[in-house]
Amino acid sequence: MSEKKYFPRRYFMVLGTFLLALLLYIDRVCISVAKEPISGTLNLNDKQMGWVLAAFSLGYAFFQTPSGMLSDKLGPRKVLSVIVAVWSGFTALTGAAWNFISLLVVRFLFGAGEAGAFPGMSRAIYSWIPLQERGLVTGINFSGSRLGAAFALPLVAWMIDDFGWRTSFVILGCIGVVWAGAWFLLFRDNPEEHSGISEDEKDFIIATRQQNETEKTTEKISMAILLRSKNMWLAMGQYFCSNFTFFFALTWLFPHVKTAYNLDTIEAGFYTSIPLIFGALGNWTAGAMSDRIFKNGNWDRSRIFPASLGFLLAAIGLIGSIYMNNVVGAIIFLSLAIFGADMTLPPSWSFCVDIGKENSGAVSGTMNMAGNIGAFLTALAFPYLQSWTESTTPFFIVGAILNIIAIILWYNMKPQKHFSTY
Repeated sequence: MSEKKYFPRRYFMVLGTFLLALLLYIDRVCISVAKEPISGTLNLNDKQMGWVLAAFSLGYAFFQTPSGMLSDKLGPRKVLSVIVAVWSGFTALTGAAWNFISLLVVRFLFGAGEAGAFPGMSRAIYSWIPLQERGLVTGINFSGSRLGAAFALPLVAWMIDDFGWRTSFVILGCIGVVWAGAWFLLFRDNPEEHSGISEDEKDFIIATRQQNETEKTTEKISMAILLRSKNMWLAMGQYFCSNFTFFFALTWLFPHVKTAYNLDTIEAGFYTSIPLIFGALGNWTAGAMSDRIFKNGNWDRSRIFPASLGFLLAAIGLIGSIYMNNVVGAIIFLSLAIFGADMTLPPSWSFCVDIGKENSGAVSGTMNMAGNIGAFLTALAFPYLQSWTESTTPFFIVGAILNIIAIILWYNMKPQKHFSTY
C-alpha cells in the first residue's frame, strides 16, 4: 500500500520528538560544563562530582520501566507532557542547590523525571511510524540528543560566564515547560485520533505499522515477564556497553579535555562538542543503513549489522585515543568512538519496538534502564580508576572490551521474535 506524495503529518511528530531529544540533552549535559563553578561554590571534589553525575543516571535507570509502562497505558501525549514539565522544574531547582546532598537529591529526581522521555517516544513511534521508516526516525531523534549536547557545551559555557550557573539552570528549565505545553496541544496518541491527518496517510500508517505479526502475549505486562525474555536480556546487555562509552562524552569528556590539554572553558566547549556532532552523524548513518537493509528484505541484518559495526568503531576509537598526545588527535579518535557508539542506537531502539509492539514503552524502558546502569558506572569509574591508577588509560580499555562483548550479544538477538516468545 502506498500514500499520496505530500508532506506527511507523521513527520511533524518526528520534529516534536527531535526537539524533545535536543532539549533533553541540553538540560542533561549542562551539569558537566558547570562542574568547576558548582564544585567551587559548593566545595565539592572530583569524587563528589562523580556521585552527582551518577545520581542522575541512577534516577534515570530506576524509573525507565515504570515510565515506559505508563506511556503504554496512558499514551505518550499525557505522559511526555507531564514528565517534561517535571524534569524542567528540577533543572531549574539545580540552580538552588546549597550543598552536596541537596545537589545529589535534585539531580536524582531530575534523572527520574527524564526517565520516561525515550520510552514515550518509542511508544509514539510504534503508533505513528511504519516499520520500514523506524530506523531513520529513531536515528533522527537520537541525533537531536547529540546535537543538543554539542550545542549545549559552548552555549552553556557562554551562559555560565555571563549569567552564572544558577541563573543558567533556571533559563533552561523554563524552555522545557514551553515544549510540554506545545506537545499536549498538538500531538495525539494515534493517527486515528488526529483531525489534521489525511485518510490516505492514516490508512498507510495503520497498514504498515508492523509486518509479520507474531503471537502476542495476553498476560498483563510486568518486569518479571520482561526478564523471562532472552531478547530482553541481550538488548539490556548490549545497551549497557553502549552507554558506558557514550556517557563519558556527557559527563567527564569536558573536564577531562579541559584539564589534560590546559584549555579555557569556551575552547574546551567547542572541542568537546565535536564528538557529539559525530554522534549525530552516527545516528543518521545507522538509521539510513538499517532502513535500506530492511527494504532489501533482511529484517535481522538491518538491526544486527549497523549495531555491530558501530561497536567495532567505538572500540577502535577508545583505544586510539590513548596514544594521542595532543587535543586534535584525541578528539579525532574520540569522535570515531562516539560515532560508533551512536550507530548502535537506531538498531537498538528499533529492535525494542520490533519485539515490544504494543508494549514498546516497557521494553525500551527496560533496555534503557540497563543502559543507564552503564552510565551510572561510567560517571564513577572515570574518577575512581584515575585516582587508583593515576591514569585514564584503564577506563578506555574497559570501554573497548565492553564494545567487543556487545558485538557477540547482537549476533544472538532475534528482531522478529516477540519478547514473549524468545
